[in-house]
Amino acid sequence: MATPPKIRRDFFDRSVHRVAPELIGATLLVDGVGGVIVEVEAYHHTDPAAHSYTGRTERNAVMFGAPGVAYVYRSYGIHWCLNFVCEAEGSASAVLIRAIEPTAGLALMRRRRGLSDERALCSGPGKLCQALGVSIRHNGLALDRAPFDLRARGARPEIVIGPRIGITKAVEQPWRYGLQGSRFLSKVFR
Repeated sequence: MATPPKIRRDFFDRSVHRVAPELIGATLLVDGVGGVIVEVEAYHHTDPAAHSYTGRTERNAVMFGAPGVAYVYRSYGIHWCLNFVCEAEGSASAVLIRAIEPTAGLALMRRRRGLSDERALCSGPGKLCQALGVSIRHNGLALDRAPFDLRARGARPEIVIGPRIGITKAVEQPWRYGLQGSRFLSKVFR
């Protein structure tokens, strides 16, 4: 079976609402460790839940740059979260990578996470970053170059859509996308 093509930076130079569902089924590797993306959330710059909503800050500056780069931030001062910047430069929209099905580098993921349950390795944005070794050093790096290896999905998967989770603003927006039937989601869709 042929290796799926790399996702190039221009893939992200579109609406976050088009990019987000198209990432379901894609493969994300960081230094050879990762798996299939099974859950994401879209954050548009006009969205009160987006980090960019109130303008540019030192923390979110990467979101205001070119699409196709990683935006990494710390959530609650504890966990790193990985986002993919989308839309035209300056738009400040991004897709949060919420969960993957681990397929590569499982032994290293298990060591990094200190557990053996494959389902729990990457079933949440903080868990995913810990398992893949993602930190602030990845902030602003191009997604089509090492250490990232992002590959297009082979076939179009069945996608489920629902409201985002873990936020307090614009919670009603159906901007969370997941792989139907995946046991690796961070939380089951309602």
